[in-house]
Amino acid sequence: MKKNAKFNTLLIHGGQIPEALNAVTPPIYQTSTFSFKNASEGAACFAGESDGYIYTRLRNPTVRVLEDAMADLEEGFGGIAVGSGMAAVTTVYMSFLSAGSHIVSTDAVYGPSRGVLENHFSRFGVEASFVDTSNFALIEKEIRPNTKLLYIETPANPTIAITDIAACAELCKKHGIRLVVDNTFCSPYLQKPLNLGADIVLHSITKFINGHADVVGGVIVAKTAEDHKLLYNVMTNMGPCMDPHQAFLVSRGLKTLALRIERAQENAGKITEFLTDHRAVSWVKYPGLSTHPQYEIAQKQQKGPGSMISFGLRGGYEAGKILMDKVSLAALAVSLGGVETLIQHPASMTHAKVNPEAKRKAGISDDLVRYSVGIEDAEDLISDLDEALSHIPD
Repeated sequence: MKKNAKFNTLLIHGGQIPEALNAVTPPIYQTSTFSFKNASEGAACFAGESDGYIYTRLRNPTVRVLEDAMADLEEGFGGIAVGSGMAAVTTVYMSFLSAGSHIVSTDAVYGPSRGVLENHFSRFGVEASFVDTSNFALIEKEIRPNTKLLYIETPANPTIAITDIAACAELCKKHGIRLVVDNTFCSPYLQKPLNLGADIVLHSITKFINGHADVVGGVIVAKTAEDHKLLYNVMTNMGPCMDPHQAFLVSRGLKTLALRIERAQENAGKITEFLTDHRAVSWVKYPGLSTHPQYEIAQKQQKGPGSMISFGLRGGYEAGKILMDKVSLAALAVSLGGVETLIQHPASMTHAKVNPEAKRKAGISDDLVRYSVGIEDAEDLISDLDEALSHIPD
């Protein structure tokens, strides 16, 4: 691999390992353990003096291909692949939080990322504050002497609120805390948090990285060798490792990341134009629209607006349920970032059990619909929405 290879070249060739049989596609090392040539080689591996393999929970060649590829794409020191997006989140929490620690996080962050702090880490004396991180002043107010992490999701799920990564990085540097960015909605194709000053970036690679709705997984990329070692030690001891076949599938999906995002993003632009003018739609939030509250920040830190849209329905909660029942091409399902278009109504689905006041503060209103645009023909997606929206009364 030549130095300074461009993004699409890295997608195809990044993370490759030398292979004796010259296989174009790295093989699946579907093995739990690895043998040693002799006792000296085994001793060197266990002492960390050799780059050899010992046991798949610790490291596996197929998984390493994906880890190295993601580190290349995010321009970090090293990657750590794990069994789910939440395994990535929890590994980060376990690595940098301890009894008496405090974390500041996005209020509209992915529900389980918040829930694991409130319901589990709180039992061990970890404190968490959740604020609208798109409002920088609110972040500054929450920083305490015991704050260890600023954990942001940008764009946020499902509000599409955008946080200024570079400004957060400056704040964290000033207070000596780490900045963690969930980059799932953008992927490294559209946004590179480490280059904007973040310390850790993570993904649910179930979404755009894999892109085919057939694998669950997560990945963490650290900027420094020190943080990578700490995260790696926690991962190997806690055990949320990725399976080799899982890694093989994600590596295969990763190769078409740019093509998929470009097509879905093009579709999203056409769909937002349609939604903006529809009589049943009261508002549309998409980073590509100049009406987005953080449009200028998106222009500064994202290569493109992406393919995630949130919009509001005149008629609120009941209108949302009608739309969910009437769409036929878009799949009524959670998750996002696949080749297929997905739609969901948070108030009646993913956030139905969330405290109403917490939802209100996070901007998750009853009329909000989240739409993950796929790579189908835009005209068909618009026709599907138009037909479904026609059932919402004036």
